[in-house]
Amino acid sequence: WLKPFRLKPSHAPELGLAALRSALTLTPFAMSRCAAARALLAITAVGAVFASDSQKRCPGSASWIRAKAQVTVSTPTASCSQVADEMKARVAGQPSRWHDPHNRGTFAISYSSGNQLALKRLTGDGKYTDKIMFTFESDGAGCRVFGCSESQVFSIMDFGTNYCNLRMLYCGSADGCKPVQHDLTSIEVDASSSFGASRSLEKCLVV
Repeated sequence: WLKPFRLKPSHAPELGLAALRSALTLTPFAMSRCAAARALLAITAVGAVFASDSQKRCPGSASWIRAKAQVTVSTPTASCSQVADEMKARVAGQPSRWHDPHNRGTFAISYSSGNQLALKRLTGDGKYTDKIMFTFESDGAGCRVFGCSESQVFSIMDFGTNYCNLRMLYCGSADGCKPVQHDLTSIEVDASSSFGASRSLEKCLVV
């Protein structure tokens, strides 16, 4: 009664990992009711991890299975207000002063409040909208930026889109990007993507 599927342990959060290893690699014919129950519990636990994470620094999505990318970036020579101002300037500058190098998507600001900036991006073909959230924390004279982009429909492979949604709003001239107000220098401290999603600066710079 369950369709066969396989989830690699390396792609699952720690919570529910043991159950996923033991249950999700079985076919329906070999899966006992007990194993099936363990699988469903593991899926619920994994969903809870993603939900908790989304509530903290991600915009969330109506689709439980979706492509997603997260980054932690340090800007040692730019304050949080300068980083946020540059992102807003790029959005406001579309399409004449600035355009999205990744297939000419269109960004729009959903809200800006305190240390967070929420946006959405419509793909160049006008078919899909992704949601994006940045959280800023002061780090000495610089800023630590947490970014998260999530597809809003069922998706696994995203060809780097969610990562590019983030990177294109803070990349500097050293990355091959065109700044509007502040030429930001950023250090990528951490980056992660959901299974099937990819990260590549080269893919971002394709119009």
